[in-house]
Amino acid sequence: MFVLFGLAATPGWANEVEDEERAVERQQESDGQATAGDGNTDTDKADSAVADDPAEPAPLPLPLLGRQVEPGSFATLHWTPDQSFASIATPVPVLVAHGDKPGPRLCLTAAIHGDELNGIEMVRRLMYELEPDQLAGTVIGVPIVNLDGFRNGSRYLSDRRDLNRYFPGNKKGSAASRVAHSLFSNIVRHCDYLVDLHTGSQKRVNQPQLRADLDNPDVVAFAKHFGGMTVLHSPGVTGMLRDAAVKKDIVAVTMEAGGPNRLETEAVSYGVQAIDTLLENLGMRKASRFWSAPQPVFYESEWIRATQGGILLAEVELNQKVKKGQVLGTVTDPISNTGSAVIAPYNGRVLGMAVNQVVHAGFAAFRIGEEKTTEEVEAKAEKATREKEQKTQPSEDSPAHDSSAPEPEADRADDLSQAEEEESHSEE
Repeated sequence: MFVLFGLAATPGWANEVEDEERAVERQQESDGQATAGDGNTDTDKADSAVADDPAEPAPLPLPLLGRQVEPGSFATLHWTPDQSFASIATPVPVLVAHGDKPGPRLCLTAAIHGDELNGIEMVRRLMYELEPDQLAGTVIGVPIVNLDGFRNGSRYLSDRRDLNRYFPGNKKGSAASRVAHSLFSNIVRHCDYLVDLHTGSQKRVNQPQLRADLDNPDVVAFAKHFGGMTVLHSPGVTGMLRDAAVKKDIVAVTMEAGGPNRLETEAVSYGVQAIDTLLENLGMRKASRFWSAPQPVFYESEWIRATQGGILLAEVELNQKVKKGQVLGTVTDPISNTGSAVIAPYNGRVLGMAVNQVVHAGFAAFRIGEEKTTEEVEAKAEKATREKEQKTQPSEDSPAHDSSAPEPEADRADDLSQAEEEESHSEE
């Protein structure tokens, strides 16, 4: 059973309080005011020495991508995806801040879709403001996972596949599956936590938000560490990086902020502040931009789709509260001048939306979130855990599982249709 590193730890300020309490106790002992012990002076001194010794084992060098990163240092490593033309492959930079104090390992991945730029800037800002000699644990940042897509301004790999549909990959599968396997096995598997950075797709923009499986108590606890950020319940889909990570006991969420093919400074700043808050709450470092909101805001959500093709014109704005029955936008056929309205099915908030554009019937136009309390979310996660445990308990009639049998490796079919890809674009 995977144990979350740091989630149950005391806040950073607790160490200062404990040190102060110990100082008071020592002063009381020297003044003869402390509570009498058992009269064994040597034992009392030994206990005091143990209690006052804050020493922790020093972290070891981090082996990663064929290098050894020393504690208290920053390194730029290089990852070379497994592709057909190895002789002309361009290595992908991987930034590593390895602290000189023990702590968790956090992975930040960006531009799995090459047209999503906000995450690249978030990783750059975060990594280059870290000071490894003041860091507990390790932060591994991959600013541009899909280097080919980034160069072409494209969401996809060079073979037109969506990389975020192929994790954890297969070293003998398609090109996309091999790249996914290489990233997952060489980098992601080294981490305790993962934040995968994305934006909206296909001319959609997202209010800064986390996508997380809120049926998983560990993920719920992790999501709380980002401060007052919006969190959408979004069960992982097979092939997505965060789903593959969680299945390997790496606690993972996706952060969505803004839209593709542009840099949005407000969205970037929002995301950096949330991750700064995460580092503070994990006890990895003191944050300069700590989020004061104690709890995130949880939502259940769904995309509201256009019922006809035509020109989409929105009548609401991102993050706006809407009521059931309210018109979110209209879609008008420019030839016949006939149109239809996109209607809010319930009260909620606009957490994602398409920019005004030409759309087809079924296009995901507005994502509406319905707020849930923290108590509701936690109760649902606990219930899901109990149900999962009951299902996994072997019955007397069920055959024993052969632990020696190899587990199947996930891989998307090579003949994945463009229609299926388009349908999946409303997600990460």
